Amino acid sequence: MTLILASQSGSRKAMLEAAGVPFEAVPAQLDERALEQALGDAAPDRVALALAEAKALAVSALHTGRLVLGSDSLVEVDGRRFDKPASREEAAAHLRHFSGRQIHLHSAAALARGDKVLWSHAALARLTVRDLSEPFITAYLGHEWPAVAGCVGVFRIEGRGVQLFEGIDGDHFTVLGMPLVRVLSALRDLGALAA
Repeated sequence: MTLILASQSGSRKAMLEAAGVPFEAVPAQLDERALEQALGDAAPDRVALALAEAKALAVSALHTGRLVLGSDSLVEVDGRRFDKPASREEAAAHLRHFSGRQIHLHSAAALARGDKVLWSHAALARLTVRDLSEPFITAYLGHEWPAVAGCVGVFRIEGRGVQLFEGIDGDHFTVLGMPLVRVLSALRDLGALAA
């Protein structure tokens, strides 16, 4: 049975394709910001998990009996959560704020079938942003915008985004946006992948 990925994220699709996991992508129709607001001051990992679970359940409700993978990433810097930038100007403001600080990137995944979450997990990566000059930010966004418009943290680590950092502590797949090794283990445990 083919897994359903409740996302159109190019990075998440590429991870599953590279790992040899058959899937089809069906994005969840979900008001993520409303769900975040409802969670109030919940810890960032809990918010990322809740969003991943909600995406998996939303798509699972429309595809009875199918296994659905939901995933979400959330960036926190000095206790403040950041969403995807709404404009190039906001992206530049985010980068100015991140400059010289550490980003906490919470990436979560959940597997659901029917109305039940069968498994979920959140992982943390810490990314130390170097001091970013205004000319660098301008040039960086000149190359990366609008591709990074859909990225929390305003970067694609597999592209020029790697130039933002002076240190990364965490799993590569978590930085890409999904704790893939844990997802694969869960898929094997659920019989969706060969053990």
